[in-house]
Amino acid sequence: MDNIHHLKNQITVVINLLNSTYINEIDSGLFQLLYKRYSDSLEILEKDRDVHQINIVGGVRAYLDHYTDYKNPLLGEMHKAEKLAKLLI
Repeated sequence: MDNIHHLKNQITVVINLLNSTYINEIDSGLFQLLYKRYSDSLEILEKDRDVHQINIVGGVRAYLDHYTDYKNPLLGEMHKAEKLAKLLI
C-alpha cells in the first residue's frame, strides 16, 4: 500500500474522531481549524492534486498549545497523519 493511500486512511480516521468526539466544537476555534485542514487535505488527495498543498502538519502542536490532555486518542491519530504527510511533502 502506498503512502498516499495510508495518508488518506489516516486523515479519515482523524476526521471521524473529530466528528464523533468533538461534533459540538467543530463549528469554531481550534477544532474547526483542525477539521477544515483535515477535510481540505482529504479532498486534495481524493482529487489527485499536489500533495504539497496538504496543511495538517502542526495540528498536534496547536492542540497541545490549547490543552494538556496528552493521552487524548486524537493526538495519536493526528501524529500518525502528520508523520505520513511529512513523508510526502
